[in-house]
Amino acid sequence: MSPVANELVGKRAVVTGGTQGIGAAIVERLHQGGAMVMTAARRPPENRSDAALFVEADLSTAAGVTRLAEAVLEQLGGVDILVHTVGGTSASPGGALALTDAQWQADLDLNLFPAVRLDRALLPSMLEQGSGVIVHISSIQTRMPLKETVAYAAAKAALKSYSKALSNELAPKGVRVVAVAPGFTATDAAERLLERMAREAGSDRDAALQVLMSSLGEIPMNRPALPFEIAEVVAFVVSDRASYLTGTEITVDGGTVPTL
Repeated sequence: MSPVANELVGKRAVVTGGTQGIGAAIVERLHQGGAMVMTAARRPPENRSDAALFVEADLSTAAGVTRLAEAVLEQLGGVDILVHTVGGTSASPGGALALTDAQWQADLDLNLFPAVRLDRALLPSMLEQGSGVIVHISSIQTRMPLKETVAYAAAKAALKSYSKALSNELAPKGVRVVAVAPGFTATDAAERLLERMAREAGSDRDAALQVLMSSLGEIPMNRPALPFEIAEVVAFVVSDRASYLTGTEITVDGGTVPTL
């Protein structure tokens, strides 16, 4: 059998936000590798897949995280792989001055606190077994923040910093922590962002795409990432092939970030 078919056999995985976009691709890829996968989202996907056990929970709330953590411990008995994919923004474009306190808090609640809370709830099981891998899906916006999504970028920067601090604490105890930073990726959420930008600017989707691409300084590979390409990187990170990899951020952006 190929590594794709058996490299994660016997592993218990949790993927937040695993019903669409990058999260769904990660769920499918870990399932292909043989892992037992549990995921959570605010509502069940329209087309349910057998690739994952599903928990309906709003992970932007403490109660939602508790609901998922309890299900993980009850149904899986612990966790070997924890991938934090849930994130996004509902704040209107317009820059920092257009954002209210509530919008700032909403982006922190969605992009930072689910990881902090779920790590805190599930890490004891990893520490008890002396092994585990945590992946935080960050963003190239930690280095290239956009005016249209300033609160999201700041929340992801906080997640990146937290990820590094956590890796330093856990590395001596057998638990690895890695951040993966996708660039512009062709997902439904990206399409919704483009539609919102077009609405605010009184333009259309293609014009909004050009604005977004220009704000990124263009993508040398001349296309957005596809979700499965991010999932392949995550699959490597959580496998034993990456056993010496921790405390870093892997950028998957087609060359967008112009610095080393």
